[in-house]
Amino acid sequence: MNTACIVDATDRAIVVATQAGLPLVPRPYHLIAEQLRLEPADVIARMQAMQERGLIRRIGVVPNHYRIGYRANGMSVWDVDDARVEELGVQVGQFEFVSHCYQRPRHPPQWRYNLFAMVHGRTRGEVQAQVAQIAQCLGASARHHDVLYSTRILKKTGLRLASSPSSS
Repeated sequence: MNTACIVDATDRAIVVATQAGLPLVPRPYHLIAEQLRLEPADVIARMQAMQERGLIRRIGVVPNHYRIGYRANGMSVWDVDDARVEELGVQVGQFEFVSHCYQRPRHPPQWRYNLFAMVHGRTRGEVQAQVAQIAQCLGASARHHDVLYSTRILKKTGLRLASSPSSS
């Protein structure tokens, strides 16, 4: 049995309390602790321990780009040398308008792209200007690129646990 995956009732309660996101208050861990009748330091320590054990992958901000005015969201896809994709990805990921950048496998001949960079703009023109900056940065290292625009909002959620083990 993999002991890294065992959680007690308190860890489970913390996961259930936070799985839809941290409360948008100045001290979210304190509010969760209050709701669960725990100390804030215990909530923080348990979440860190679950993250170290791989039960929680990450804790981060996931903005709703549409709600804050960024309606032209484009995944820029790039055909770059596989031997340099990591190095080039680091460069592209440094742009403040790139929310995430990663490598994906090619599927020739239909799909030649191996470097992906998500960019957000208020208009498609803004996204195109950002993609042009990436193209300038990559120079001759980018053999080809394209932009795939979002056409609808997908519900972004992770694993959801039932509030009690017996209801899962």
